[in-house]
Amino acid sequence: MIKEHYNVIEAHGNTNCFSEQNFNRLLVTMKERMVPEGSHLFWEGDYSDKLFYIKRGRVKLTKSTDEGKELILYMYQAGDMVGQADPFFSTKHSFTAEVIEESEVGIIEQKDLEILICQHCDFAIDFMKWMGIHHRLTQTKFRDLMMYGKPGALCSTLIRLGNTYGEKSGENILINKKITHTDLSNMIGATRESVNRMLSDLRKKDAVEYENGMIVIKDLGMLQEICHCELCPNEICRI
Repeated sequence: MIKEHYNVIEAHGNTNCFSEQNFNRLLVTMKERMVPEGSHLFWEGDYSDKLFYIKRGRVKLTKSTDEGKELILYMYQAGDMVGQADPFFSTKHSFTAEVIEESEVGIIEQKDLEILICQHCDFAIDFMKWMGIHHRLTQTKFRDLMMYGKPGALCSTLIRLGNTYGEKSGENILINKKITHTDLSNMIGATRESVNRMLSDLRKKDAVEYENGMIVIKDLGMLQEICHCELCPNEICRI
């Protein structure tokens, strides 16, 4: 039996690499805005002239194919900074950022970011750390999608969801967000039917279960074995 009460796994945004002083410097430069659900912070192809810090809410980063299929690459939440990791070269966004819950965001203009980097060398170092986390997260996501097939990609995605939204009780981890099979298929580039079959196999092996429509990870070790988990830290192994 799965216990009714869980202890929440502590979550950290991707800005955890900034010192308190440097994070306060970022806060001072931000312009606050409320963004309704269903709107977009930016579209693929827009110029990347600003970053967005999520104070409240959730945002997903997606990539669309020529056929119109959507691939969900990241799910950002409070404490995360969103945007192209190289904002100084007039590049264009490679992804689309869609708001999936009404969000309060802080907007950081490129010119303000450049001033902080020029004036404070310790801020520049922290920003480089943030960029490094961003690139490493991208690398591990593509490793999951390309190296160990769809079952490996699904298991890795479940582990990432557990690290991001998990509530732990003993050996079980409840993913405390309702994630549909369509969402999972968009996260790993598979069909919904394939996800249904793979989840059914994992349930038969007693690796996962459902509780009130939400996924419970019962055998984390099995999922790690299937996806050849490299035991990355939680700031990297997240959705």
